[in-house]
Amino acid sequence: MNLLRRKREEARIAFNRQAEALGLLLDAERRDIARIKIGWNILEPTWEALRAQDNEMLEQMYLEDIIVEEIDEIQQQNTRMSIESTDAEKAAKKLNIEKASNFMRQYRDPESRELKKLSAHQFMEVWGHYDKDGNGYIEGTELDGFLKEFVSSANAENVGPEAVSDAMLEELKACFLEAYDDNNDGKIDIRELAQLLPMEENFLLLFRFDNPLESSVEFMKIWREYDSDGSGYIEADELKNFLRDLLKEAKINDVSEDKLIEYTDTMLQVFDANKDGRLQLSEMAKLLPVKENFLTRQVFKGATKLTKDDIEKVFALYDRDNNGTIENEELRGFLKDLLELVKKDYDAQDLAEFEETILRGVDYNQDGKINRKELTMILLALAKHTTEGEE
Repeated sequence: MNLLRRKREEARIAFNRQAEALGLLLDAERRDIARIKIGWNILEPTWEALRAQDNEMLEQMYLEDIIVEEIDEIQQQNTRMSIESTDAEKAAKKLNIEKASNFMRQYRDPESRELKKLSAHQFMEVWGHYDKDGNGYIEGTELDGFLKEFVSSANAENVGPEAVSDAMLEELKACFLEAYDDNNDGKIDIRELAQLLPMEENFLLLFRFDNPLESSVEFMKIWREYDSDGSGYIEADELKNFLRDLLKEAKINDVSEDKLIEYTDTMLQVFDANKDGRLQLSEMAKLLPVKENFLTRQVFKGATKLTKDDIEKVFALYDRDNNGTIENEELRGFLKDLLELVKKDYDAQDLAEFEETILRGVDYNQDGKINRKELTMILLALAKHTTEGEE
């Protein structure tokens, strides 16, 4: 275990301890409410006795036929007050339920308060509940809401998330992001949430993230291998073949066909964002990440800072066979990284059209490849475009 991973693990242990401590603190605050309940339990019999005496007196007055009309009016008033009181109690109860409602509570063991192991469907329910804008991240007020409910759900009492103070929240958020925000962007994606919430298929999500590909060139080679029918999508059977090989890579060989189908369905539930039953290019890229999109580095955000050495590094990254040109999967890997700078949701058709556009602009010898000079033109244009965008 390297130093970074050990530090991350220590941060996660600290976060879990802090969350548990906050849960105990909320328990202490609830004891005051418990004392009020005990006081009411003592007073309630006396109150009931007085109310029984009042009812007996009313019945006697009625039987003696004394001021019948007034009693009728009183009874009608009492009925109206009772109805109004019942309605008020229902409204108050509804308000309390809404305040105390906690989406995460259903996923904790009622006795131990430990998180249950979630199915893929339950995991996606949690994700969909907190990623309210559907942008693929839990961030801002979404993250605040999740952390409040995550902590308060560990409390044995039915305490609502409003019990977590702003000061508690800020301290908790800092600890949580240090533990789980791997890319330090201040928000949580599906993979990062999977590290916190126990899910049966977590290893499928986390194995590849713990062993990312070197570059998008490798990604495009894998894409070509498993998109066996050339449809431009990884369909269910193709995804199943990919997962079978992934399990072998993870040294997990005793997986039945039924279990493999279940795993395939799970991955589709998690990564098939448009719910068409298959993975398009950008969806597969989330399941199969690369170490880094080299083109997002700061050096490409200003034309004056781009040097010959920078260009050589980019060229070497994508020219994997060292033949002096970027072509085939090398070219598509480069274009995938380039496309991701401007478009987060894309498929194979988008990539093909983007390739056609780029080559039409820079491929002067029309060989369908990119040499050093042509790559330089693209990177300078990228740096200039980024600088103008910031202005």
